[in-house]
Amino acid sequence: MARYKALSAELDPCARQLAERLRGLKDHGELTTRHLAAKTGYSAKSWERYLGGTSLPPREALEALARITGADPVPLLALHEIAADTWDSRRTRTPAEPVTPIGPAASPVAAPPTAAPPAPAPAPGRFPHIALAAGVVALSVALLAALLLLLRLDEDASHAAVAAPPATTATSPPPSYTCRISRVDGRWSAGLNKGRNDEIVYGATGADVAEAQCLLRRAGISPGGIDGMFGPLTLRAVKAFQQRSGLVVDGMLGPRSWKALRG
Repeated sequence: MARYKALSAELDPCARQLAERLRGLKDHGELTTRHLAAKTGYSAKSWERYLGGTSLPPREALEALARITGADPVPLLALHEIAADTWDSRRTRTPAEPVTPIGPAASPVAAPPTAAPPAPAPAPGRFPHIALAAGVVALSVALLAALLLLLRLDEDASHAAVAAPPATTATSPPPSYTCRISRVDGRWSAGLNKGRNDEIVYGATGADVAEAQCLLRRAGISPGGIDGMFGPLTLRAVKAFQQRSGLVVDGMLGPRSWKALRG
């Protein structure tokens, strides 16, 4: 089982529960983030953020994860809907700290020092110095207001960058396979790989894997979907078939396993 960083204590309970569910499905399916990226179209970095609770996954990613692990997507989508509301509220509250107006009633950062008790009226010759000091104070307040505005805009942009859905590279949809089980020259065939018996192992993809998945299903052992991906569910099905057929249980489909599958 993968070791994860502890989820943030500030994470909303629904978002926390959703992240824990994602971790459980990933571990149960013995998947890595690279497997998730290959099977869902969302990058490994994106899955690291989803599993770490630092980014809320889109609904499509949850549906893809449920599909490849054989899980019911409804509870995941229900958690996602609740977590999305609280997630958006938290994003709104985080940068929106109360901003006090710049001027006499400003916050301690922007407010000038507390004025001393009124002093006696200055002599006429000191008025230019008072005007100069007032101008400097006004300029300082204006500069400080501009600086606070820039900092706030930068903070808003940073939060938007963190919370924005990850950009995913366009990927072509996976090929569709249909099992057409028949007997050809006394051997079972699904009609997908022209009767090839090439060795395939965990992580392989393509028509050879889809052929094996069809034949496993014909033998009464479910490999999950017929998707042409040699993932955890297909691996378990291969091992179960090898054990039932008295073969070496190594999870690899070699000539002997193919021969047994084709009957």
